[in-house]
Amino acid sequence: MRKLAFAAAVLAGATLFTVPQAASASTAQASGTFTFRGMTLKLPSGWRVYGGADGVKVVTGRCAKPHSAYFTPNCEAFWVFGPKQIKYGRELFSAYRGDQPYYPATDVQRCPFDAKSGQTFGNAYASGLRQVGRGHKAAFKGWRGECYSYNGSKRTGTFHQREWFLPTSKILVVDVWDNPRLASVLAAATWS
Repeated sequence: MRKLAFAAAVLAGATLFTVPQAASASTAQASGTFTFRGMTLKLPSGWRVYGGADGVKVVTGRCAKPHSAYFTPNCEAFWVFGPKQIKYGRELFSAYRGDQPYYPATDVQRCPFDAKSGQTFGNAYASGLRQVGRGHKAAFKGWRGECYSYNGSKRTGTFHQREWFLPTSKILVVDVWDNPRLASVLAAATWS
């Protein structure tokens, strides 16, 4: 979908983007329960929460830089975003609506598992409604992602970006690691 734009952005050296930062070490929270905008998730042992008011990073595995911003590679995690991040969550910083992947950038971002490659998206591979606790359904989209060398000549890998969007609650969950436990954690959410 963006392969030509990918090569052009790399050649142009475009680097204009703003993405949420993870919170400082003082706000890291160990496994247990985590509440965001009225949604409470029971997290498996070993998952750690780093958060701010509108963007929370939940580290689920290995992570070289747990306090880093969105698009930082080599960090097995998912993000939970609120209204400010949703407002600028689409490419070119327009509002996220679910018809395109969450991608708050204007240039080519690094591959989730390879800092030496850039990412691009293809078509959605799945969509529909998914349960996020009793009485709440999210618009779900799964997007095919590919990683390419920065000159665009060699594909270095693939990934899936999964998104659960709750427009009424103004919550967006984004997972680029295809974590096998996340869907059940979201399905078991409780609401206040």
